[in-house]
Amino acid sequence: MNYAQLLFPDFSLILCGYLVCRYTALNRPVWAQVDALVYFFLFPVLLFQSIVKSPLDVTAASRLMGAGWALGLSGIALAYALPHIPLLKRWIDKRDHASSAQVAFRFNSFIGLAIADRLAGAQGLQLFAVLIGVCVPLFNVGAVWPMARHAQTGLVRELVRNPLIIATASGLAANLMGFTIPHWLEPTTTRIGAASLALGLMAAGAGMQLGALARAKTLAVSVLAIRHLLLPLVAAGICWLFGLSAAEATVLMIFSALPTASSCYVLAARMGYDGAYVAGLVTLSTLLGMLSLPFALGVLR
Repeated sequence: MNYAQLLFPDFSLILCGYLVCRYTALNRPVWAQVDALVYFFLFPVLLFQSIVKSPLDVTAASRLMGAGWALGLSGIALAYALPHIPLLKRWIDKRDHASSAQVAFRFNSFIGLAIADRLAGAQGLQLFAVLIGVCVPLFNVGAVWPMARHAQTGLVRELVRNPLIIATASGLAANLMGFTIPHWLEPTTTRIGAASLALGLMAAGAGMQLGALARAKTLAVSVLAIRHLLLPLVAAGICWLFGLSAAEATVLMIFSALPTASSCYVLAARMGYDGAYVAGLVTLSTLLGMLSLPFALGVLR
């Protein structure tokens, strides 16, 4: 299967967002508003709908949940270890590391859901939504904690205001209680979900910038190597260790090789760190995703 060809529609939307932002009047201030719309409204609706759409068998999904946690904790541990590795620590500034560690383990949910839908249909969407539900809280703690500790700000306050955590937690609770979206409302939520994927991918392209990366090259190479090389290798071992089904393994491999979350730079800037540097990491990660996803799905899978 030609995974590069399958991924082209999604990455072409990223390219469209980049070109529209750079060469038309729809520049970065416009896309900042699109980012906010997707992050605070469209995408939470998609997450909620994806989780409640089909009854969730917690027992059946427990292996995938465990695999997601194992992969997530591996990524967080690798990212946190960077300033303590003898050959690297002299080249890594602790403040830069606090804001950039999140790049090594967070993931772009827009791209992940789009690819899961393309490769595994509705089942893939629900499985990926389950991974989002169990991993987004973990990853947000992992992302916020180093910055909150370094800047001495509140960890809990940052977490309870996160719309992705609110959407996934409420979706899982609604699914387990047997709640379903009324039939008359399904077309509306489906269209909102489709809009969130398209706009989210284009917004990821609109936010790309590379200029600030030259300042801390060792840190950039390290976090991106974890995100795009080490985690897919770890995921391949976890698939075997947990005995995942074909669909579960495909979703976990997608999960392991995704570009980092486009909101990384928003979070870093909001907490008083160098947002431009983190934005450069996000940009390069988005480009590297075009290599790591075919590698994970084609070579390792």
